[in-house]
Amino acid sequence: MSEELKADAADTPSAPASGSNGNSFENPWPVSQLSENLANYIKRLGTVWIEGELTKPSIRGTTFFGELRDLREDMGVSIHSFSAAGIAKDIASGDRIAVLVKPDFWKKPGKISMQILELRKVGLGELLERIQRLREKLTAEGLTDPARKQPIPFLPNCVGLITGKDSDAEKDVLQNAKLRWPAVKFRVINTKVQGDDAAPQIIAAIQTLDADPEVNVIIIARGGGAFGDLLVFSDEKVVRAAANAKTPIISAIGHEADRPVLDDVADVRASTPTDAAKKVVPDVAEERQKLDQMLGRAFTRIANFVGGQLDLLAQLRSRPALANPYTFIEVHEQEIAELVGDARGAIDLMLEREGNKIDTLRKVAVSLSPQSTLDRGYSVVRDADGHVFTDASKIKAGTKLKLRLAKGETTATAD
Repeated sequence: MSEELKADAADTPSAPASGSNGNSFENPWPVSQLSENLANYIKRLGTVWIEGELTKPSIRGTTFFGELRDLREDMGVSIHSFSAAGIAKDIASGDRIAVLVKPDFWKKPGKISMQILELRKVGLGELLERIQRLREKLTAEGLTDPARKQPIPFLPNCVGLITGKDSDAEKDVLQNAKLRWPAVKFRVINTKVQGDDAAPQIIAAIQTLDADPEVNVIIIARGGGAFGDLLVFSDEKVVRAAANAKTPIISAIGHEADRPVLDDVADVRASTPTDAAKKVVPDVAEERQKLDQMLGRAFTRIANFVGGQLDLLAQLRSRPALANPYTFIEVHEQEIAELVGDARGAIDLMLEREGNKIDTLRKVAVSLSPQSTLDRGYSVVRDADGHVFTDASKIKAGTKLKLRLAKGETTATAD
């Protein structure tokens, strides 16, 4: 052993001195020995019945090949029969089968192979029982509760469609939807709808359309078929992918007798692809008819209202007061005239009284005025500067005086 390997070995935790089968680090098995021991161990298993879903069946010469997939886990094993003629003719991909196999280990490639000794299809009753158990399981989880179902938009912006390529189901949905609403837009993803790879393709399509913000509703469509052909739509993974989608889903598998589990978790179930087209978009002709009916009802109500108001107006106009509006005025005309006469008399009396008061006040004012005093013979004596004298003793001899009389002025000199 090199020094480098010795150093690495010294740095690693110590291993058991020997294996559980008597070998050791110093005396390991060669690969061929392990293969031989595995082959012997598997051979001791003898024959065993196993069950699963048949996929990828093929015949090469006289040998039948296929893969048996687990019903619950994502795993499988290869199976073969050296007598293809002994395999039932009606066996097809997607069938649930039970096989009696003899496990064998091929030492050189290091692979396990299962040789078919007997093959039987699992009965329809067994399949129905499993589907029923899945329904009960989903119901217990609340995935079929009507309260969680989403409403379909009245007029979707874009419709997602998952269906077989160039299938009648695809044509039915597209043609009928466009007949009902010519402007409808679709995003179509074609997948297998039975057999190998159908389930993962459908799941991927659901997830793709659900992630597209333009898609408002998803239709999963197939135009019916035998019970076995529709099993993918009762596949638990497919059903859960539909239940987890945030976009409303319409299931349109078209099989009334044995409805797939997808119908239970979908937001809306359509009996056929054509029915799905009717549910996903409104009929433009029907909507126009409804609009015309609504407009007709609106016009009728407006006409009835206007007619009622016209009748009411006619009734009002027929009343005497409105037939001759002057009647109302004439009734009160005399009363108004009397009130006007009374008002005028009161005003005249008030004016006369107030006029007399004014005359009296005017006479008093006149009698008290300076002019009235002068008219009675009095005069106003002032000096040259205009100062009025009211005391004769204060007038000095020789002072020039101005005398204001009732009419005019004169001058004088004090003695």
